[in-house]
Formats: sequence, C-alpha cells, structure tokens
Amino acid sequence: MIAVVHHPDYVAPAPPRSTYQWNKNGLVRDLLCAEGAAIDWHVPDPAPRAWIEAVHDPAYVAEVAEARVPPHKERRIGFAVTPPIAARAFVVPGGTYLAAKLAIARGYAANTAGGSHHALADTGAGYCIFNDLAIAAVRLAEEGRRVLIVDCDVHQGDGTAALTAGRHDISTYSIHAEKNFPARKARSTIDVALPDGVDDDGYMAMLDATLPPLIADFTPDLILYQAGVDPWEGDRLGRLALTRDGLVARDRWIAQAAMSRALPLASALGGGYGSDALEVATRHVASILTLGHAFAADKEAFA
Repeated sequence: MIAVVHHPDYVAPAPPRSTYQWNKNGLVRDLLCAEGAAIDWHVPDPAPRAWIEAVHDPAYVAEVAEARVPPHKERRIGFAVTPPIAARAFVVPGGTYLAAKLAIARGYAANTAGGSHHALADTGAGYCIFNDLAIAAVRLAEEGRRVLIVDCDVHQGDGTAALTAGRHDISTYSIHAEKNFPARKARSTIDVALPDGVDDDGYMAMLDATLPPLIADFTPDLILYQAGVDPWEGDRLGRLALTRDGLVARDRWIAQAAMSRALPLASALGGGYGSDALEVATRHVASILTLGHAFAADKEAFA
C-alpha cells in the first residue's frame, strides 16, 4: 500500500479572479481513490503556529491566519487569501511533515498538496503562501534529522533555498529551467540551471551527474522531494521538453537513488499547469504511483 496524506481543506474554494486551478487537489484525490486498496490514506493536523513562525515572520503568519494579507503580497502570491485558503495554508505544511514521518516508518509517502517552494520569510509568491518544505525540514532537523530537499519543479526553489540557508542539517538541490520564474534566483546548495528545451536524455544526464555527489557529501537520512510535473513538454508554465515517459523515468531514478541508500523519501505535489485540470492531476498521480510502486517493489531496503 502507498501511504498518501490528504486533508479536506486542501480542496479550497477558488478566490475571486484566481488563475490557479483549485480543483487540482480534489482531482488528485479522486484519481487516487480509484486505485482502491492500493492507497493507505492519512489525514494531517495543521502545522502548529510555532513551527511556521520558526521559518516565516510572525507578522506575516498573523496576516495569513487572520486573512488580512495586504494587496501587494496577494499580488505576489497570485490570489486573495480568504479564510478557507488561510486554513489550507496551515494544514499543508502539516501534511508534508506527516508524509515525512510516514516515510521514515515505511520508506515512502506522498502529500497530495505542498511543494510551495517560492514562499519567503515575510511574504508568499508564485502561488505559494507558506513554504511547507522549509517548515517540515526545519522541524525534522530540530528532531535530529539531516534533511535533503530535492526540487525537480521546472521553477527554481528560491524560497526553500533562502529559508534554509546556513543550516548544517538541511541541504537543498534544485534542477530547473534557467530562464523561468523567478527572475531573481536564490542560491541552493546545488543549482542545476537548464537551458530551454532540454529533453529526457539531457535532463537525466544532468540529474545523474549532479545529485549523487551531493547525497554522498551531505549524507542525509531523509529526502523531501518536490515532485513538480511542470518540466513536461506541454506544461503551460514550463520551458523544458520532458515527455510523460521522461517524467516517469525521473521519478523512478529519484526513487532508486533513495532506495539504494536506504533513505526515506516523502514527496510533495509541486507544480503542474494547463487548461485541463484533469490532465494536470493525471500527471501528478502518475508521479505518486511511480514513486510508490518503486518503493513497494524494493521492500528489502526498509525491512
């Protein structure tokens, strides 16, 4: 069974004039429900406010909690922060943390939301309110873990890099399209900036050349995986040229990199964009199932 974390608050009503596809998380849930007994569902608690304030400015956390985020920050985020969306913002980091704890016990677990890697200390950005990856990583590090955040979204994980910079117990890796959002990049532990149009072979060659040395050097005991599916050649906001088979190959490679070192892997949804929300959700579900089936086929690594 694949451990999957989902909360009803992930499916929030769309705020006015939002271009983000708020039904994506519900469609991911529905498609995974169709897998029946193959999915083991878990419901997270909201992240405690103290966990969030360990990463984000308490004044900004209060703005979100009270749904009074100022207009200039809402413009950076890309939508209005209504009370239901504020509630969602608190529960998503709890989901990524729970996925990590489940992965520690079972090898792999997925959060059906999260990967909000653009959120910064005092503001959200790029459809991200709170940075669940950084929040979960900091909490796990405080519990004694060495956490490697592997970000394969087509956009650089700038917020994650900035919020965890300088920590000896958290390392960040981002492989992304160089000319894509954000215009101003942060500095991850390792950044792999790809030119437009990189295909399956080129992408996998760069992943294979750059990620294993970081794993060997940092020696993590847990990987948080931002499994964005926007490197796909048909993605509305992507600039790379991976095929669907290429996305599957990427996820199998990530799973094998973790399993070969007996490293637990927890995935967060990450980016995926297009006019057809069901098509986008299908890409995300393929990623979760690819990762989950890979771990299920290699139980010996976590026996």
